[in-house]
Amino acid sequence: MYLEGLTMLIQKIIKELQDIPEDKLAELYDLIHYFRLGLDTVKPQPRKPGLLSGKLGNAFFEPLTEEELQQWK
Repeated sequence: MYLEGLTMLIQKIIKELQDIPEDKLAELYDLIHYFRLGLDTVKPQPRKPGLLSGKLGNAFFEPLTEEELQQWK
């Protein structure tokens, strides 16, 4: 079943390729090539919830200035 679906998809792609003008094939190749390269990149690891190590500076606990507060309104 999976191979049948894959074969049909490949046939659809080939049909679409046949309808693309020759002068646009280089652009299409670049699109496909760089898309595939993007698939090979290392995927970032999911973030794990938890406590941060270290300490926060006192500036974290200081109130915002009036100018900073106005930006939130």
